[in-house]
Amino acid sequence: MDIILLVKSIVGLVIILGILILFFLYTPTSKKKLPKKKKNSYVQKIKKESKPEIKELLEVIRNKNASTKELTTALDTIIKYYGKIHPKLGIRTHPDFDIYSEILLRICRHPNTTKDIIINFDKELEKRNPEYVREINDSLTKGLNSRGL
Repeated sequence: MDIILLVKSIVGLVIILGILILFFLYTPTSKKKLPKKKKNSYVQKIKKESKPEIKELLEVIRNKNASTKELTTALDTIIKYYGKIHPKLGIRTHPDFDIYSEILLRICRHPNTTKDIIINFDKELEKRNPEYVREINDSLTKGLNSRGL
């Protein structure tokens, strides 16, 4: 008799648990997932929009018709917003360093670049990223060697 009562109790508890799970799964989700409105969200969007994308700045550098002034402003903006490279991964460079290496190669090959633009960008990048000095110098050397005489 005790075993029958125990089995009936367990079956009853399992049924109640099943009903509770069904209520939990089939309740309207619109009440649960209403996002809270932030007052600062509009201000954050404005601040985000003022920071240019690095891809847009790369397009200016890739453009062979870009003037010296456009190159200077693009490189100054890169140093201002993206001047700090992520730390190294052990002895390997961070994958984002490839972008900076490409920038160095592109400005060395650009027809409207000057020595001052190259030197200023190189010095600022080395000053902000002392652990990447060797890699920056290697990229700069490759860029300068790839220039036509």
